[in-house]
Amino acid sequence: MAADYRVSMANPKLKSVTKMPQDANVIARRKPAAVVRTVYSLAEREEIFRRFSVQRPEPRGELEHINPFTLVVAVALSAQATDVGVNKATRALFRIADTPEKMLDLGEERLRDHIRTIGLYRNKAKNVIALSQMLVDQFGGKVPETRDELVRLPGVGRKTANVVLSMAFGQATMAVDTHIFRIANRIRLAPGKTPDEVEARLMKVIPSHYLYHAHHWLILHGRYTCKARRPECERCIIADLCKSPEKSWDVPAPLVELPPQMIGEAVE
Repeated sequence: MAADYRVSMANPKLKSVTKMPQDANVIARRKPAAVVRTVYSLAEREEIFRRFSVQRPEPRGELEHINPFTLVVAVALSAQATDVGVNKATRALFRIADTPEKMLDLGEERLRDHIRTIGLYRNKAKNVIALSQMLVDQFGGKVPETRDELVRLPGVGRKTANVVLSMAFGQATMAVDTHIFRIANRIRLAPGKTPDEVEARLMKVIPSHYLYHAHHWLILHGRYTCKARRPECERCIIADLCKSPEKSWDVPAPLVELPPQMIGEAVE
């Protein structure tokens, strides 16, 4: 037994077995745990969205629509346009064209007449007619309920798809528009360089039980309180929790439920 022991110790090739833990460490370093970037603790995030839920228990989008199809059209038209402007243009339009088939019957030229006041209306009219045709040809005239299918529609990107999935089909999504992108970075809730990066981080940092309404809470907070030109910190219900370098006020506004008429009363 002693001779065998000396032989094994003298044979350097047998030491190769010790490399297994090192290899395992290399593999672990290749796949690091996802790092969630936010300056807020879980308790702080819980409190932020609890207050939003008290202020607006049932937040809703401000684009007027009748069904999933008109929602797709409205959101597609809202790119680089205000919800107020889109609503003014689509009220008459949706009374006569609330399905893909009716939109195709209306035709591109007459559609342009309805949406002429919206920016980029010519290109948007082409997209609406094209997406209507695709819905008829490939989806039986029904709006699909998956993101992969929605983004195949002309003029429909990830943001539009997320809005439709949330508002039409009740899925918890995060549609990162200019308001949400600004808020996520300004208050350092989920900073990121691109909308996709911000979306991924928000989905991780927002408590899951608040995720369904979080999209609208953040949009409305950015539209009415944390405004682009000058955030109205004195009217902010999370002023004491906010960690934005731009913050000018530390006392939170009274936490009360807003009257229903204030939700949806767009101020651009």
